[in-house]
Amino acid sequence: MSGDLRTAARGWRWGRTPLVPAGAEPHRLPVEDRVFPTDWARSPAAVAVRGAVQRYGLRPLVHSQLRVQVEGLEALRDLRGPVVFVSDHTSHLDAPLVLTTLPERWRRRTAVAAAADYFFDTWPRAVGSTMAFSTFPMERRAGGASTAAELLFEGWSLLVFPEGTRSRDGWAAPYKRGAAYLALSAGVPLVPIAVRGSFRAMPRGRAWPVGGRPAVRVRYGTAVHPLPGEAAAALTTRLRAQVSRLRDEDATDWYASMRRSADGSTPSAAGPEAARWRRVWAATEPVAPVRATEPRAAWRKRPR
Repeated sequence: MSGDLRTAARGWRWGRTPLVPAGAEPHRLPVEDRVFPTDWARSPAAVAVRGAVQRYGLRPLVHSQLRVQVEGLEALRDLRGPVVFVSDHTSHLDAPLVLTTLPERWRRRTAVAAAADYFFDTWPRAVGSTMAFSTFPMERRAGGASTAAELLFEGWSLLVFPEGTRSRDGWAAPYKRGAAYLALSAGVPLVPIAVRGSFRAMPRGRAWPVGGRPAVRVRYGTAVHPLPGEAAAALTTRLRAQVSRLRDEDATDWYASMRRSADGSTPSAAGPEAARWRRVWAATEPVAPVRATEPRAAWRKRPR
């Protein structure tokens, strides 16, 4: 009896594929993914509502939880839209930080590329993120580029995170080439942005910033313009180098970062080659806030 049971058990396909080959199964039409519409979020009425939400709701909320400092906005002074804003991505705070530090003329016409499988998996989350940030779905692997290109041609700037997902340890992952392809196809510049301190403030897995109002700094850099005949890979390399230099400038100073950039010794945004716990520890070092200091004696107006 026990032998018969063992024989039957060996022949039973516990959790395995069925015996019928796939070619013999009846034909089924492919199920099309439902695409969440986002055009409504860029209508004049939605733009007006979102502007009020960001100015009177989102910005005060962000600044009540964080000590936010922004540097480099003069890089946007002579630019005309649209552009592709490109930021490193270590926290869900990154998009709110960029949007609440952008000048009004840029913020109201900037859409955010968001992961379709996370921000658009449910209708409430999709509606909320689209209304608050003017997000549009972007597939992590491929797709979504057509919507992004259409927005650029319509005069909308984009905020793109070229790593494709948030960092797990606070350091940059390899860049995908989507942002470079968009800039090349639309003929628009890329604006690099370095965000420091957001991983410490709200790392992956947290739904709210840590207490104590940690310091976070957002630094904008000079626009990177595509060169004639430049390939997406080369443009991506230049873009990543600019973001790394911005992070170095924020940690040290402009002159030192430019010297290291010139001799190729800029610290990599990918972080130190070490165990994960060591990388996380290094990424959570507090960001020292920039404090206003008295002008140097050499620049003071001498009394007559």
